Amino acid sequence: KIKPFIYFILISLMTGALAAFLTKDSMDIYKDIIKPPLSPPAAAFPIVWSALYILMGAGAAIVYSSESIYKGTAILAYTMQLSANFLWSIIFFNLRAYKAAFLWILVLLMTIAVMIYFFNKISKTAAYLQIPYFIWVIFAAYLTFAIAVLN
Repeated sequence: KIKPFIYFILISLMTGALAAFLTKDSMDIYKDIIKPPLSPPAAAFPIVWSALYILMGAGAAIVYSSESIYKGTAILAYTMQLSANFLWSIIFFNLRAYKAAFLWILVLLMTIAVMIYFFNKISKTAAYLQIPYFIWVIFAAYLTFAIAVLN
């Protein structure tokens, strides 16, 4: 059952790649804005996000391969959080709407929590694979909030 893993990992990675492509002309703002303590270097983000997209996709593949009655709801939650994730990049980088990006990242955190909840009903492994993502987005919320305040 490798096909679902390839499919969902590619979906996640391609969503991230599309967001990166659409925001590439705005990424220079990261070096120009006032950043809070603990801000990682810009080079860290593609590495971290690639790993997280792989974990997201692997979790979704486990869920998709199940026979659970919650499978459809869990995949919908995965799709919703992936869409929210994608839109955050546009709001933050292209629109430079830092306060709106902070509010949006709170929505993203809620969608991730819902995804983890439904993944957990199907597979603890699929849910646990999302924990690094949830923690990273909490950290990203801190960065977004601080950038909104400082800029």
